[in-house]
Order: sequence, then C-alpha cells, then structure tokens
Amino acid sequence: MFEQLSLFGGSTFSEPYTVSQLTGYIRRLIEDDPELSDVWVEGEVSNFSRASSGHCYFTLKDAGSQIGCVMWRSVAKVQDYLPVGGDLVLAHGRVGVYEAGGRYQLYVDQLRPAGVGDLYRQFELLKARLEAEGLFAPERKRPLPRFPRRIGVVTSPSAAALRDILNVLGRRYPLAEVLLAPTPVQGDDAPPQIVAAIEALNGRDDVDIIIVARGGGSLEELWAFNDERVARAVAASRIPVICGVGHETDFSLADFAADVRAPTPSAAAELVAPDRAELRAQVAGLAAALVTALQGVVEERRWRLAEQTRALKHLSPAVQLAQARQRVDDLLGRAEAAVRHSLTLRRERLGGLTGRLAGVSPLGTLERGYAIVCHRETGAVVRSVAQVASGDALDVRVADGEFEATASQKRPGLGLERRKP
Repeated sequence: MFEQLSLFGGSTFSEPYTVSQLTGYIRRLIEDDPELSDVWVEGEVSNFSRASSGHCYFTLKDAGSQIGCVMWRSVAKVQDYLPVGGDLVLAHGRVGVYEAGGRYQLYVDQLRPAGVGDLYRQFELLKARLEAEGLFAPERKRPLPRFPRRIGVVTSPSAAALRDILNVLGRRYPLAEVLLAPTPVQGDDAPPQIVAAIEALNGRDDVDIIIVARGGGSLEELWAFNDERVARAVAASRIPVICGVGHETDFSLADFAADVRAPTPSAAAELVAPDRAELRAQVAGLAAALVTALQGVVEERRWRLAEQTRALKHLSPAVQLAQARQRVDDLLGRAEAAVRHSLTLRRERLGGLTGRLAGVSPLGTLERGYAIVCHRETGAVVRSVAQVASGDALDVRVADGEFEATASQKRPGLGLERRKP
C-alpha cells in the first residue's frame, strides 16, 4: 500500500491516503518490531485512574518525556501492587498504537515498584545463565506419579500454604501421607535450609513426590526461591518436584527448575494428587465397561459352545451308535425277510419233492395195502416165494406197523400165513 510513499525527503503518490491508513501503517511498523514487543520501562506514575470496566490508565514520565499506559482488567486484578500518582515504577509490556486517538502507548502486563529493578536484573541474568546450562531444559522434566503414597512438602510449618495444601489433599486424596520438611521460606537464612529440606527428603526411600511451596508476596519476599542454590537443588532432586510459589503471575527460578510449575500452593496440591470423586467415576465407568466386556465374552463363549455342541452331536458315538442300531434293525429285517423268503421257497420245493417222493416211496405202497416181508434172522426182503421155506420166521411191515409171521405153505400169490403174535 505504501510502496510509493516516502515520509522523509518528499513524497510521491498517485492519490492521497486517509489518516486511518497512515495510522494503521505506523501501528504495524511499531507492533512488528520485536524490540518493542517485550520492554521494561522505568518512570514516575501520573494521572492514574481505574475505569468502571476495571481497566487502568496512567502516564509514565521522566524529566524529558512521557508515555501513555494501559493495563487491562485481567492484568490489574492479579497485581499485588497498584501505584498512585508520584510512584516510581518498573512496567513491563509491549508498545502499540491506539488508532482512534492516533497515539502510541505502552500496554502493561507487569508492574512493580522501581526499587526492585536491580533484583529483576539479577533474576534475568541468573535465569539466562542457568538456562544456558540446560537446567531448565524440557527433556529433563519428569512425569508426576499418578497415585503418590507419600508426599514430601518443603515449606514453613506456620505458612498458610501448608494449610492450603493439606486441605486440598484431604479433600481430593486422603489416602496420601504428607511428610513435612520444615524450613523458613523468606530471608537470607532461607535458601540453605530449603536446600537441606529438599536433600533430606531425597535421602528417604518412601517419598514419591516433593512439593516446594510458599504463598504470595513481593519480589523481595519470594527471593529465596530465586537463589541459585535452591534452583540447583530442585533440578538435582532424584524425586520429581512440583513448585508452587507465590501467585499465578509470580515466576521463580525454582519454578523453571522444577518438573512441574503450579501457579499456587493449592494448585500444586491439585496437580500432585488425583481427585477421589473422579477416581470413583472412573472406577464406575471401568466396572461398567468390564461388565459389558464380560457379557460380550460370555455371549461369544455361549455361542461357540452351542456351535461345538451341535458339531459334537454329529460326531458323537451315541449318534453313530443309534444310526448303527437302526442299520442293524434294517439288516435284521432284511435278513428275516430273506430267511422267510428262502424258507418259503425251500418249503415249496420240499413239498414238491415230498410229493414226488411220496409217489415212489414204499410207504405209499404200504398205504395202498401192500406189505414188506423180511426174514427175521437175515433181514433180507422176501421178493419171491422161492426165498421162503415152510416154518421160516418172518417180519411183516404194513402201513401202520409190523407183525411177525411164520411161513406154512407155499402157494403162488398166497404163500404167507398170518400168524398171531
């Protein structure tokens, strides 16, 4: 848009630009400058006011110039300190342009009394050095145990932070045991004792996680947790460490060195332990899922059992035995029929043979009144009167039996005399 515009040394353009276009261009120039997106400004506060919306407006000035400042309500409500006219402050933020008013201004996200400026500079220098050593590297961070049995707490025994932690743990996860490593959390003597408390907990085998905690305060009050010794002790801990120092907007070197940073001590307690209500819901859900899964398994096994039972019936010896029994019955029936048929045939054949035999049988002849005469002694059949002499003992066989006779006189055709036995 502004390729033909030269703000210095004359200008050439095909048509004039609106004020809004020019102001927007200036805003983009300023807001795209990385040097102006992260700045600290020291100056005296004047015309401080807080609108009904909660936003704060004021001016920072020194002997030579001034700049308008805006602090939004979301930032102002978490500030421990709000200035009054005449205060010397250190403000952090970004430079931007308010296009409707055509002026640049500082959008403040942190505000501190100017007396702590040296501490901030020390903090930034030490932070940069430790960060360069890799003390804050993300790959060093360890996951927190999901179900800690014993939780070590490094804080003052009289601090509100300890009460907050105990209240949260008692409500969310009363199964956990809390082991306090008491230490001062403020003053020149605090850093070495904080280090000693961390090392003491690391000397035990029954601590699953450590909470390093302190309530809110000024930068000077929280300075013990910006001590290099404390930061190194947190980083060197073999036990995972969660740091909850100050309020949400407070950052310490211990926060950066810890495995997890919590905005407050209460938040640290919430992060370190599960919620028993959520656990109950999860267990109930898992139980329902298990029941559903088991029902599915049972139904599948029942179906498979029915299929196998049906298959087994086809292969069962009982089925084969029943079929064999039926086959035997069929074969027996067929055998009986064959035997009956064979007997009938044989009976008919026998009848025919019997009839034929009867036709040529001596018995048939006897039935017609003939007799068979045999010598009693020799059993020879008498076929001629010449074979018999008077007085010979004879056996006579007729159709219904035998009787004895004695030859008395030969007569052709009569030569036998019946003798009574």
